[in-house]
Amino acid sequence: MEGIVIRQIQQQDNAAIANIIRNSLAEFGANKPGTVYYDDTTDDLYQLFQTPGSIYFIAEENGVMLGGAGIFPTKGLPNGVVELVKMYLSPASRGKGLGRLLISKCLQAAKTMDNKKVYLETMPELKKAVSVYEKFGFEFLKGPMGNTGHFSCDVWMIKEL
Repeated sequence: MEGIVIRQIQQQDNAAIANIIRNSLAEFGANKPGTVYYDDTTDDLYQLFQTPGSIYFIAEENGVMLGGAGIFPTKGLPNGVVELVKMYLSPASRGKGLGRLLISKCLQAAKTMDNKKVYLETMPELKKAVSVYEKFGFEFLKGPMGNTGHFSCDVWMIKEL
């Protein structure tokens, strides 16, 4: 993906990535309570991802933010399990393999941090994302793990690293 830069989140990225996240959820009718749409942390992801065991990647091209994704040691998850979180792309950047690139980067980071599994939560409204996760080998779970607070997410998946 020529011209695409993947880098760690910086303080000045907060507003742009929050905008991409909220606009994506609204676009798919998933802007409801119990999602990151209403999380206070969505407006300060840089600070959130200072948490040990977490990392957030921003994708940009020619200085324009395209989206991001991260891993986070969500409260209540077993040792060795992190969550793939806040994986969102702007509409113009979808369908070009960027999501796969970000997921790969997150899975590699999770492995580097000695995690054994990666968990995620999503919604049926985000069908395309679910099919991408399946291609990466994520498998469906019958219920949630950990304590994300995202009660509107009713698709749960996990992958062994």
